[in-house]
Amino acid sequence: MSEPSDTSELEERAAKLFSGRVEFLLSAPELKFLPEPTVPEIAFCGRSNVGKSSLLNALTGRRAIARTSVTPGRTQELNFFEVGDPTLFRLVDMPGYGFAKAPVKVVERWRQLVRTYLKGRQVLHRTLVLIDSRHGLKDVDREMMKMLDQTAVGYRLVLTKADKIKASELAAVREATATEARKHPAAHPTLHVTSSEKGMGIAELRAAVLEDARV
Repeated sequence: MSEPSDTSELEERAAKLFSGRVEFLLSAPELKFLPEPTVPEIAFCGRSNVGKSSLLNALTGRRAIARTSVTPGRTQELNFFEVGDPTLFRLVDMPGYGFAKAPVKVVERWRQLVRTYLKGRQVLHRTLVLIDSRHGLKDVDREMMKMLDQTAVGYRLVLTKADKIKASELAAVREATATEARKHPAAHPTLHVTSSEKGMGIAELRAAVLEDARV
């Protein structure tokens, strides 16, 4: 398939694609329930309550393609969504990490599921690591980044809820995050700044997802 000539063309193509078929496929509580690895996958991960479901809804232009919850840690499975007709790629909503209100054994099972998926999924083209702009990188985020570095899974850092803090504070968080990202070999050089509520950075992130899926 030919490459779009510029960023605006890629953004237009991504917007058109996401305005079409985007459907929930399945939830996988264990690896044996994963769908057949027939198309590229783009995974989304982040701390509980980072705004992952809201971002997925904003990207796809749906109100509730991914469920949002006031209870952190509600997503306990790998949730797959198909994009395109026929399916061109899948979005994967991964379990939130940190602050999960669940028994230790359950949390460890989630971690093992995520870790094994990241290491062994050949069709995983990119992971998006979501960071709350109000808090910046936390140790649990650094642990995820280190895991991705070790598994050689390329990832993008995405700041969420950028509308919730002052511009000066956002600039500081952005610079600190970008500086730290440069220390990680698997981190993509582009840092995305988004607001699901205001639509900030959504078009650019859609284009990046399409680019990463390479379809």
